[in-house]
Amino acid sequence: MSDTIESLRRKIGGASDLQSVVRTMKTVAASSIGQYERSVLALADYYRTVELGLGACFRENGSVPLIERRTSMVGAIGAVVFGSDQGLVGQFNDMIAEFAIQSLGNLKGTPEVWAVGERVHARLADAGLSLIGLFAVPNSVNAISPLIGRILVECEARTNQDEAGELFLFYNRPMSGADYSPVSQRLLPLDETWRSGLAECLWPTGNLPEVMGDRTEIVKAFISEYLFISLFRACAESLASENANRLAAMQRADKNIDELMEDLHGKYHRLRQSSIDEELFDVISGFEALSG
Repeated sequence: MSDTIESLRRKIGGASDLQSVVRTMKTVAASSIGQYERSVLALADYYRTVELGLGACFRENGSVPLIERRTSMVGAIGAVVFGSDQGLVGQFNDMIAEFAIQSLGNLKGTPEVWAVGERVHARLADAGLSLIGLFAVPNSVNAISPLIGRILVECEARTNQDEAGELFLFYNRPMSGADYSPVSQRLLPLDETWRSGLAECLWPTGNLPEVMGDRTEIVKAFISEYLFISLFRACAESLASENANRLAAMQRADKNIDELMEDLHGKYHRLRQSSIDEELFDVISGFEALSG
């Protein structure tokens, strides 16, 4: 059915309203990317402090909790997968879900997964993974810390029950522009190579530190901070990737709406001009008929 002037006006108005929404979402996504990237940068100095503290503890002899485990111990595999709750993110959830499924499938043990985000939770459930928790995706930097606290409480509870021998993170890490890449990190047990590297790291001053008090409790406290920082950074980077992807999608949508608006305006002006021409021809024809 051919368009009329009134229908074209409605389409132009609808496209204009949609473009306003898209541009608002672009602004929100661009703002969100900045706050999550700044939060990751702000963790660098604190993470360095925690590494120095762990290095001081590792330089002393003795067993270290959550590092030295019996090689015969085969426990369940705990995993935290960061996804999204909202749409307009393309393959964001599919990529991290497929990466986590493939990675966990190559490990010995029974994967038990905490999902951050309803959409990635649904994809992991479809794959048949054992899902033991679902968390809502934070909508701001201030909401990340409470989320990480809840995850750590559940992880600690299962570790105390000897139900989890390992703990992995899966999340999308931002690359250049709107690109991102799915990555994984094993948090527990701590990597022996990483531990050795910290123990051999030079102290930044000439006064070497000394571990005072209960060494086991001190190491546990440092490890708790290490886990918090790792989870916080993974969540923030995942959110930065999500918003960068959404920003790119909104930019493409804005461009497409511009092209649609240009096409609609062109049709509208041509149809309106045609209508004016017809009216002029009718007037001229009537004038000539009256004159004759």
